[in-house]
Amino acid sequence: LAASPAWVYLVTGGCGFVGERIVELLSQQDYIKEVRVFDSVAREEVEKFTPTRVTVMRGDIRDPNALLAAMRGVHVVLHTAAVVDYRGTVPFWEMRAVNVGGTENVVRACCALSIPYLLYTSSIAAVGPNTSCEPLLRGNEDTQYTGEVELPYGKTKAMAEKIVLEANGAKVQNPHTRVPPCFPALKLAHPLHSSMVSRETELPLSGCLSPSAISAGNVAWMHVLAARHLQLKAELLAGQVYYCYDDTPGRKGFLVRHQLLSSADPSVKLGSHIPYWKMWLMIQLHRIIRAILSPFWRPQPFLNVPLLNTIVTTFSFETDKASRHFGYKPLFTWQESRLRTAQWLKAAAGSLGPPQLQEKKN
Repeated sequence: LAASPAWVYLVTGGCGFVGERIVELLSQQDYIKEVRVFDSVAREEVEKFTPTRVTVMRGDIRDPNALLAAMRGVHVVLHTAAVVDYRGTVPFWEMRAVNVGGTENVVRACCALSIPYLLYTSSIAAVGPNTSCEPLLRGNEDTQYTGEVELPYGKTKAMAEKIVLEANGAKVQNPHTRVPPCFPALKLAHPLHSSMVSRETELPLSGCLSPSAISAGNVAWMHVLAARHLQLKAELLAGQVYYCYDDTPGRKGFLVRHQLLSSADPSVKLGSHIPYWKMWLMIQLHRIIRAILSPFWRPQPFLNVPLLNTIVTTFSFETDKASRHFGYKPLFTWQESRLRTAQWLKAAAGSLGPPQLQEKKN
């Protein structure tokens, strides 16, 4: 890559939980001239990242004209924008319009504007669990896991992922340029991790680990490295899927969450085990109450059967593909991530400011 800042990056969903951290790390790279943020809920705080100029543009990825305007002059697109819904609070048609239709618009804009580099943030939910609740132990990016995806959110992410992969190598307006890459997954992995972000952390990791299990800072760092090496080694990275992982302990998600929460508040204790059948009955009772009260009041669902099945299905991964292909190493250790998460939780309670990401200088 050029020594002087020459590259313009655009991050859709750059004001989101992971997107903002990607923008923050990108803004610290000396080879990037500008980072553009395209988000439906634009927050000006991200413009304060230095030294790279960060430009925030408010818009909806369902609007192709707004996307085209924002992407003109861009060299690399990181597509993280999505509606994330595990509890069934968002209508499926709306989630599909954003996650699938929005992704189609991003791919079309890349082709129309001859943007050769596209990285897509997927989810472990796009892999499974399936409707048969079949477990997956120590899987990797090449593991075959079939069946209909359980979560509606996962179905939309799987459809969008397929769109991006099929667009790899597509012809663009400039006949001398092709769209070589895609990075369809912040799919989190087991050695380091497993659950919803990894497709169980929720981070789609497993068994479940949850997306909070894998450090958002490490997920963002993998995006930064993948984007850079996509420009350097497109023949290797193009059309590949990578699971995100770090050194978060490989254990059940509720244990990881307890460690994180107790770091912020030592009074948080583990509760007793609730049998599956009791939770299933509670969900059905809640549905009946919602139906009866719907003319007067519609309480938000606290849980649904697809999410319950996802929680109780073991889903774990073990991979080092990102390390082999583009030298990824976690930017933050488990201990550091724990401390930072505790700071974020305290900040959410209004007791202190959120921590800042800083790339380590080795």
